[in-house]
Amino acid sequence: MMKTKIAKTLMTVLVGSALVGGSAMAEESMMNKAQSSADSAGSKIDSSMKKVGNYMDDSGVTAKVKAALVDDEAIKSTDISVKTHEGVVTLSGFVSSQDQAEKAVALAKGIEGVKSVSDKLHVKDSTKQSVSGYAGDAATTSEIKAKLLADDIVPSRNVKVETTNGVVQLSGTVKTQAQSERAEGIAKAIDGVKSVKNDLSVK
Repeated sequence: MMKTKIAKTLMTVLVGSALVGGSAMAEESMMNKAQSSADSAGSKIDSSMKKVGNYMDDSGVTAKVKAALVDDEAIKSTDISVKTHEGVVTLSGFVSSQDQAEKAVALAKGIEGVKSVSDKLHVKDSTKQSVSGYAGDAATTSEIKAKLLADDIVPSRNVKVETTNGVVQLSGTVKTQAQSERAEGIAKAIDGVKSVKNDLSVK
């Protein structure tokens, strides 16, 4: 009889401790969930801070590259545009020689925070253009614009055309690669065009 009582008492104690253990586990689970939510919120803040940091870094990198170009007397930096996106520096504009373009790219690559450099620099003729040269370029630009306007494939209002010494630069945004290639083909077919630099972005 005594043994049965002891067994029952033991049983009660065991069940009771199991219940207490269960509720402790439930509380622990709730704490873990709360902790993971807090961690998640924390990581979201971290990532948004990183985005702000990246933006600041990009503008800082742009400023550093511009300063380096200004400091280098061999490069005419006033004609070079510098843009940075997530550490990738894009150099665009005109330089007097291929040597200058290579120097500008090398300078940009040496700046802290620069992951890579996209070279969109054009070499312009260092000799002064004659008036007829300017007139020819203006006529070429006008003709290309007219052809693009008449074309059904290319969204001409999004395409910017510039001609320097018979070299045509196309810039702006088109929706497809086919539109980009079509615009380049139209420009190449115009009389007086020596070459086409296609800087159209496909978005």
